[in-house]
Amino acid sequence: MTDASEPVLQLENVSKIYPGAVPVTALKDATFTVHRGDLVAIVGPSGSGKSTLLQVMGTLDRPTSGTVRILGDDAAAMSDRALAGLRAERIGFVFQQFFLAEHATAVENVADGLLYAGVRHRQRMRAAATALERVGLAHRLDHRPSQLSGGERQRVAIARALAGDPAIVLADEPTGNLDSVSGAAVHDLLTELNAEGATIIMITHDRELAARLPRRIEVLDGRIVADVTAAPLLAGRRLP
Repeated sequence: MTDASEPVLQLENVSKIYPGAVPVTALKDATFTVHRGDLVAIVGPSGSGKSTLLQVMGTLDRPTSGTVRILGDDAAAMSDRALAGLRAERIGFVFQQFFLAEHATAVENVADGLLYAGVRHRQRMRAAATALERVGLAHRLDHRPSQLSGGERQRVAIARALAGDPAIVLADEPTGNLDSVSGAAVHDLLTELNAEGATIIMITHDRELAARLPRRIEVLDGRIVADVTAAPLLAGRRLP
């Protein structure tokens, strides 16, 4: 049985400075915790530090200072190989550009996401089919990306992120390449998946979208300037 209060991601005074003739501080003293089952928006304008924060949270880049913990494990203390294993098994990524192989079917694209986790082919295909069913694409298993709409391609990308049952899903502008109807559908899907237990962090510049999520972390000039949790709802009304 999982503990809903368990910290999945912890950042403590995390900074990222890019060296140069004039060093650039892309992230400064970021501190927050995401618990199992959370649904969080990280919002800010272009150049605010969101992308750097995504790289650090996903262990794709090491911070200059501070601590990043995934399920209690200190990422800074891990070798590159150990970090690659952690990403493969504990973190699911969803990107704005989808990154689907055009020659592969939907189920093959999702299954390929489990390659680095060392899952055998038959298990990968079974897990991929289950993940696609979970996002409403059980009828599109054998379709290639060119045969899918933009919204469906993003659902394949979400299924790929979920197939390995990661501890956390990082969604980078998941509605950015979609029309308003498809974007709303993807937003609703992520909300539904969170209700089923998925821990999701959504990076976005869309303040309206961010305001609809239970928690909103605002980033500006590399700093966390707000961390707001919405009041719970009761019978359709916010509690005072």
